[in-house]
Amino acid sequence: MSRQSGMVLLISLVFLLLLTVIGLSSMQAATLQEKIAGSIRHRNQSFQAAESGLRLGESAVQAPGFALQPCPSLATCAPPKESISVSGPGTDPVSAVTWVALKGGVYGIQNLGRGVGLAHLPNGTSATVYRVTAAGISGHSRTVLEAVYARVSVGDSAGPRFRRVMWRQLH
Repeated sequence: MSRQSGMVLLISLVFLLLLTVIGLSSMQAATLQEKIAGSIRHRNQSFQAAESGLRLGESAVQAPGFALQPCPSLATCAPPKESISVSGPGTDPVSAVTWVALKGGVYGIQNLGRGVGLAHLPNGTSATVYRVTAAGISGHSRTVLEAVYARVSVGDSAGPRFRRVMWRQLH
């Protein structure tokens, strides 16, 4: 009879070991899923912050009396390279872009000068072209968005026009 009792104990220990392995495996899977969900959340928040930066930049350019000097050279008119690393407000010495803080990131505006033959505008219409670059930051996630806008002066057409002519995600 004692041999049977020993066998029941051995089988119980094996089942207990199997349940422990299954429990540990489930905990690891749940932890991994939590990390993935957190990463997706940060990515979405950084994208929304960058999109918000584009909207704030767009509003600034459309505001009455907005004035920004055109880029003096090709180097300062290029998309700002620091957008993948900038984390706070201030003026970059190379690109001369002034970064403005927003909740969850920064945005900067560049006046690219006058252009003719831009998308969404009648042929021959001249417009001032602005680039708004926005970086949204959340956790370890960074999203950089860029939009180019054309602003037609009141004297150039029947009324003021403002159009987005290009949008892209850089990072």
